[in-house]
Amino acid sequence: MNPHSMNGRAGVMAVLAAAALAACSTTGDAPKAQLAVANAAVDQATGNAAEAPAELSGARDKLARANAAMARKDYVAARQLADEAAADAALAQASARSARSSRALAEVRESIQQLQAQLNPS
Repeated sequence: MNPHSMNGRAGVMAVLAAAALAACSTTGDAPKAQLAVANAAVDQATGNAAEAPAELSGARDKLARANAAMARKDYVAARQLADEAAADAALAQASARSARSSRALAEVRESIQQLQAQLNPS
C-alpha cells in the first residue's frame, strides 16, 4: 500500500473526526475548533491545487466566508461554512488521489501494450 495514500486517508479521517466532535458544541459558542479544523484541512489540501483546483477553490472560498462570519459573530454561519470548507478540502484530497491513480493506471496500461507489441510483432 502506498504510504502517501494511507497518510492522506488518516488526514481525511482526522479532519472528519475533529469536525464531528466540533459539531457537538453549542451553537452559541464561537466555532474556533471548526475553523481550526477547516484551516488545517485546506492547508493540507493546498499541495493538490493543480490536481483538484475547483474543489480547493471552493474550500478556500468557504473558509474565507467562515472567517468573515466569525468576525461578524455569526457563529452559526461560521460553523456551517467551516464544516463545508473542511469537507471540500477532503474532497480535493480525494479528487487529487483519484487523478494520480488514473494517471498511474494509464501508464501501466501503456507499458503493457508496449510489452505486448514487443512480444507479438506484426
